[in-house]
Amino acid sequence: MELSFLKQGSKIAIAAPARRVLREEMQYAIDWLKENGFVPVFDDSLFDEHFIFAGNDANRAAHFQQYLDDEQIDAIWCARGGYGSIRIIDKLDFTKFMEYPKWIVGFSDNTVFHGKLSRLRVPSLHAPMPYRFENKTAAAKQSLIDALTGKPLRYEFAAHPLNRQGVMEGEIVGGNLSVLCGMIGSDTFPETDGKILFIEEVDEYIYHIDRMMHALKRAGKLDHLKGLVVGGLTKVHDNEDIPFGQSVEEVVADAVSAYGYPVCFGFPAGHFDDNRAVALGMKSKVCIETNVLFEGNW
Repeated sequence: MELSFLKQGSKIAIAAPARRVLREEMQYAIDWLKENGFVPVFDDSLFDEHFIFAGNDANRAAHFQQYLDDEQIDAIWCARGGYGSIRIIDKLDFTKFMEYPKWIVGFSDNTVFHGKLSRLRVPSLHAPMPYRFENKTAAAKQSLIDALTGKPLRYEFAAHPLNRQGVMEGEIVGGNLSVLCGMIGSDTFPETDGKILFIEEVDEYIYHIDRMMHALKRAGKLDHLKGLVVGGLTKVHDNEDIPFGQSVEEVVADAVSAYGYPVCFGFPAGHFDDNRAVALGMKSKVCIETNVLFEGNW
């Protein structure tokens, strides 16, 4: 399904489907939207609190449903990640959304929405969120504008020693590795056969990542990929007493060592300031040679 790209005056709703946010944490992003010609849409329910969540499950789902159904809204920008989206995904009805589809933008915990939309064959944007948006690089912010307005995305970066050279071309699916593994066997896990799988992770132990990669492998989710793209693997921990014995990149490389498709490490997307936008569910091309060239083909 094709989505309309945004233009001056397009309305972008800010919703908090997971962890709670403060008004002052959203202000920079709200101002940034206005400065770039968009109309931010939100109400006080954005700042609801229920322990760690932005309101209880029912209220977060109702708030998100409101924007899913509103045909005047052109995009939904998830306020932040944390945890909570998986608790409300089954409470949401995408029937009217499919009549008036729109971009859903976010990453990390919002991988749940990317998986759901992938199954519905609706593209979405893995991209920075309003929380701590002021810390994002100029390139990351510009990539979000480019993605929303339909400009081609093009990133060139240094090759990693563990890369497996080649060209992968096709639709990108995926997101946060922990969230993906939490969706295995459900109707929100994206189809991976014939797709480019993208993964990223933050604040995990190496052995946890090893276990998750083997979970994907045992479930057959790595068997028939066009290729694997690995974004940020940040703030990764090793055991304090006895080291695991491999770097986190080696763990991932080993998990796909039996397959012949290209593998790319160090993609500029994930839990860091230079978090570039990636259109999931749309055709992209990744050329892995002495450097890496990514092109988002609209």
